[in-house]
Amino acid sequence: MWKAGTLLVVLALAGVAGCRHAPDEAQVRSAITAASEGAEAGKAGDTVAALTDDFDGNAGQFDRKSLANLVRVYALRGQKVHVLMGPTEVERRGERLVATFTVTLTAGVGVLPDNAGAYVVETGWRKEGREWRCFTASWKRAL
Repeated sequence: MWKAGTLLVVLALAGVAGCRHAPDEAQVRSAITAASEGAEAGKAGDTVAALTDDFDGNAGQFDRKSLANLVRVYALRGQKVHVLMGPTEVERRGERLVATFTVTLTAGVGVLPDNAGAYVVETGWRKEGREWRCFTASWKRAL
């Protein structure tokens, strides 16, 4: 009986040790995936959850609120945006992380006629408490 109890304690401790926080780069990749899934689902809150309050998108083109409102407008119109993510590269720059990736946006008829296409995106991340949050993003059409 003592051996079985010891085994349970060892397994419990191993489980706790395995519950460490994910590496920083993995947290950023996960947040990017959650944002793209939120956009596809038309969930503005999920789309902007990882953005800071002072988020700057494409040199002032979007802030956190305007990006959330854009997702809401498409959802209220019943228009679906599809997001196809390319691989995400994450690089440490001092105390910040920079994530770059490609994304292809497609949509139903009448949605994003001028904006659909492939983009190269670069995002800047800083740690706030225990979470990595995106404070800036820039994008341009991929060739």
